[in-house]
This record gives sequence, structure tokens and C-alpha cells, in this order.
Amino acid sequence: MNMKERIVVNPKIMVGKPIIKGTRIPVDAILKRLADGMTISDILEEYPNITEEDIRAALTYVSEVIAGEQIIPMVETT
Repeated sequence: MNMKERIVVNPKIMVGKPIIKGTRIPVDAILKRLADGMTISDILEEYPNITEEDIRAALTYVSEVIAGEQIIPMVETT
């Protein structure tokens, strides 16, 4: 799977958010649904115009973005 063929960033689409190519579905929408407990099957049902490979590409994209970031611990304030 080539993530670069499935995830695109275009400033004219969804204000430049990374999206599934050929859609207006942002990568963060996929990630949010997974975090909320939806399964891949649930997401495919909600978005019938994407594939499991698109979802996996979204996860790969997020993983690569996070891997390249400097992590700054959040400080709790009470």
C-alpha cells in the first residue's frame, strides 16, 4: 500500500487538512471514529466510498506525522 497515493493535502480542499484521495473525508475524522470505538467495518459502512486500505493509509499517515514530532509532555494544572 502506498500511503501517498491514498492521502492528499490540498489547501483548496477542507482547508488543507489531509484527506482520503477523491473524497472530502479528513484523516482526523477516521482517527476520531476509531478512537471512539468504531470498527473498520463500522467506518466502511458510514463511508461506503472508501476502502480498508484507505483507513490503513490514514493510520500510517498519522503514525508518520507523530513519529516526526517532538513530544512535549503536558503539565497538569490543578
